[in-house]
Amino acid sequence: MDIHYRHEWKHEISYADLLSIRARLRAVAQPDSHAIGGKYLIRSLYFDNLNDKALREKIDGVNMREKFRIRYYNGDPSKIIHLEKKSKLNGLGTKYSAPLTMAEAQSIVDGNIGWMLNSPHALVQELYCKMRYQGMAPKTIVDYTREPFIYAPGNVRVTFDYDIRTGLGCTDFLNPNCVTIPAGDAPIILEVKWDAFLPSIIRDAVQTPGRRVGAFSKYAQCRIYG
Repeated sequence: MDIHYRHEWKHEISYADLLSIRARLRAVAQPDSHAIGGKYLIRSLYFDNLNDKALREKIDGVNMREKFRIRYYNGDPSKIIHLEKKSKLNGLGTKYSAPLTMAEAQSIVDGNIGWMLNSPHALVQELYCKMRYQGMAPKTIVDYTREPFIYAPGNVRVTFDYDIRTGLGCTDFLNPNCVTIPAGDAPIILEVKWDAFLPSIIRDAVQTPGRRVGAFSKYAQCRIYG
């Protein structure tokens, strides 16, 4: 299986930055077709092991790392749920994905994982092994709003993520009554992803004078609370 790594930039930006960059992007890029009114809501459930390996590796800036999450969109898990694994190597990122039904996602949350070993999806089997033998378990819910833009040359995707919220100790992420609260003073995150090259028209559009590329983690921000 070919592993396709992509370049990634993350910037912490202000609301004024968002307004100016958004205006420039609207002139050159297209909104994601999955967005409703230019945005969508994301709810993710992140996993970690007993030693908080994913959290510690992120904080320490480990060069090769991975994290697992389950995700659905716009408050409606009946449409699509994905199990995802994000991997980083030398600053480049790749993502693996497998579909889950609501019943499968709920059983993982509840710790009923025996069925995962016989899943047709290798990623589900991998998560099973890590839950079974490494103590990996659901850790925190992360909610946020995303505004996505697409630029075909270079396979570029630019997103604004904001209103980041944490589920505190609740990991029952299919439960609509699982309340989330603002994750502290979380910034707005501008993220740019591309393949072999970043076209200059996008590079110019996302310029943020005085802002440097950072490594903000929504998962780490939300783990402040437990």
